[in-house]
Formats: sequence, C-alpha cells, structure tokens
Amino acid sequence: MDISLIICTRNRCQQLRLCLEAVSCIEFERDWELIVVDNGSTDQTSSVVHNIASTAFVAVTYVNEQRPGLANAHNAGLAVATGEVVAFTDDDCYPATDFLEQIWYAFEDSSVGYVTGRIILHDPTDYPAVINECTVSQTFPAGSFVQAGQVQGANMAFRRAALLVIGGFDPLFGPGALFNAEDADAAGRMSALGWKGRYCPEVLVRHHHGRKARDFAPLWKSYDIGVGAYHMKVLLKGGRVSWFIMGIFAVWRRIGWHGRPQRIFWEAVGGMWYVCVLALQALEAVRTRPRGDSASAKLTNNRFP
Repeated sequence: MDISLIICTRNRCQQLRLCLEAVSCIEFERDWELIVVDNGSTDQTSSVVHNIASTAFVAVTYVNEQRPGLANAHNAGLAVATGEVVAFTDDDCYPATDFLEQIWYAFEDSSVGYVTGRIILHDPTDYPAVINECTVSQTFPAGSFVQAGQVQGANMAFRRAALLVIGGFDPLFGPGALFNAEDADAAGRMSALGWKGRYCPEVLVRHHHGRKARDFAPLWKSYDIGVGAYHMKVLLKGGRVSWFIMGIFAVWRRIGWHGRPQRIFWEAVGGMWYVCVLALQALEAVRTRPRGDSASAKLTNNRFP
C-alpha cells in the first residue's frame, strides 16, 4: 500500500459524511486505503462510515477507539495502516481531488519525513483562523525547530516507518487530551531524528470549521496552553535549549503582531502544567517499580530523540 489516509472523528457524523463524500472524489492511480477512527462517538458515525464503505472503490477500515484524545485516535489509525505514507485530515475538511497525488510527489525526495499543505476556508463567512493560505513552498531542514502552526493536523502526512520509530503521537497532546499541538510535536520529533519536512501549497484541503470570531476565545486559550507544553517538552525531554529559546522568541513575536499579551500567560501555564505532569509520571514510575530494580524511572511518553 502506498498511502493510508486517516480521518479521526467524534460525534460529528454530518460533517464526516460531507468529508467522506469529498474523499470519494479523490483521484489517485496508486494503491491507497481509507481509515476512519471513531473516537467514542454516540451518534450515527458508524452507520455513515459503513454506508460509504459499501460503495467505495478503495479499502475502508473502521476503527473504534474509546480512549479519548486525538493522539490516541491517530495512533489507533496508525496501528492498522499499511501505507508507506500516512496522511491525515480532519472530519470537517474537504481534500482536493489530487490531494493524495500531490502528497506522493512531495515524498519523492527520500529525505522528506513529513509534509504539510495549504488549508483554505470552505465557507468565506467563517472566521479566517486555523488555516494556512500561503502559496509559497517551504522546506524545514532536518534538525530544525518546528514552530507550532507550521504543521497543522488538518493537512499533514508522514513516512509511516519514521512515525513508528518516534512512537507515534504523544497521548498527552491533541484535542481531547491535556494539551494541544500534537501535530507540531510529532513533526518536531521527526526533525530531531534527522528528517526534513516540506510545506507544499499544492497539497490542498478546504476547511469547513463553521466558527465565527466569538467562538475562538476558548480555542486560542487551549492552543496557547498546548504550545507552552510543547516548548517545555522540547526543553525537558528533548534537551534542546536552542529550540526552547526559539519557541519563546516566537511567543513574543506573536504578541507584537496580535497585541494579545495574555497569550504568553497561557503558554506559561501550559509549560508549568507539563512540568507537573512529568513529575507525577516520574513519581508513579518510582512507586510502581519492582522492588530491587535500580534502574531509573522511565516516562511513558513517546520518544523524543
């Protein structure tokens, strides 16, 4: 299998139906599969997926993952994926017909480990956020710091083998978990492992998020907390002081652009919260360590090289 396309969803069967209708229009001559991960839905999500599967011209796998959190859902999809490349989009996005073809082209360079693409609004009346309309290609060198927002989960892809080496997505991160920024975290860990990344505007999805300006205040807070945790993880688990400093600089630069100094407060909260989580994990590892085991406590979060 060349590409596995993974879509995770929870209680948004109507949005998912429209998303899958767009997916059914994808044109790709190589072998690919569709994996839909149901992250504990209580609506008609299962029926929507099975109805699409009955008429689909590609293999469709339905995965039921009850553990909450997008990272857990992503990892459940990754566990059954067979593609050389795993691509991700959200259940409120509509991929272009050449979405997979453009992703495949982007990975022709064997040194590329992750790819992200352009995200535009489907409904022009929606608030212009959680998108990336840049039309200029960009390369992220191996070993470089991946800033939050440079890779977005609505449009991203990875080499499956490399993603497995870093342990997949960190369950502490992502919507439904403690912290957001699971997309930047995964790309950052791949960069640290020696893979370069690409932003390809030809890889296109339309985002139908349906939110207006008033809906974004709690979302920005959640994002900022996640970004702070990501920066602290870079420092504590990655040992990359320069990356941490670049992350802090990016915070101050955003304050200058947007005039929202409260964002640094929530990013600081996220960083300190992450420290507390690691401390609790370390204490639990010591408490449950078999008697006589002198090995140091090991945290359970996935690998950061």
